[in-house]
Amino acid sequence: MTYTGDVTVGGPADVRQLPALSIAKLAVGPFDNNAYLLRCAETGDGLLIDAAAEADRLLALVDEQPISTIVTTHQHGDHWQALEQVAKVTGAQVIAHPLDAPALPVQPARLVEHGDRITVGEITLEVIHLRGHTPGSIALLYDGGETIKHLFTGDSLFPGGVGNTWDDAERFTQLYTDVAERVFDRLPDETWVYPGHGKDTTLGAERPSLPEWKARGW
Repeated sequence: MTYTGDVTVGGPADVRQLPALSIAKLAVGPFDNNAYLLRCAETGDGLLIDAAAEADRLLALVDEQPISTIVTTHQHGDHWQALEQVAKVTGAQVIAHPLDAPALPVQPARLVEHGDRITVGEITLEVIHLRGHTPGSIALLYDGGETIKHLFTGDSLFPGGVGNTWDDAERFTQLYTDVAERVFDRLPDETWVYPGHGKDTTLGAERPSLPEWKARGW
């Protein structure tokens, strides 16, 4: 089956198999959050992005294979409702940005900044700090030397625009600038975007709309 990224709460995960990494996308909870389970093909080690809700379904996705890490993309409660239980059951270390870490129900074992690296087995992910939706929002980039790069954006970038900044002009300007400079200016159109809610997109699909986003202010 071809990966589409179209998932629904209560439905099965959609799985994308890359040469060195598998990506399983699962929709959970009342806010239709996306959780992503990344597994290194070489070692079987796993990393979960956003233990958002429905711990039982996330643990079923993990199954009996180990995960070493849970990354929380930002501090909003809909992205960590299952964090405490999943971390306890799996023993995985929790990672977050220091500006958002105090709001989490679990004290992160590791704090990461812009440009840091996170490993899962033989796989390396780059941390991209995108300020504005929250002070410590982060995205994770998997390059892997492949044609298509893979970017997990939390609530900072979606199909159709950047994340919510609640009509705060300063926060919008910061988020738009970070997304433009740290994402669009350096990554190719083929980059696949995995957001914190809803459907996936690519940078190429969104790039023509950047001037519109800037002009409208959201």
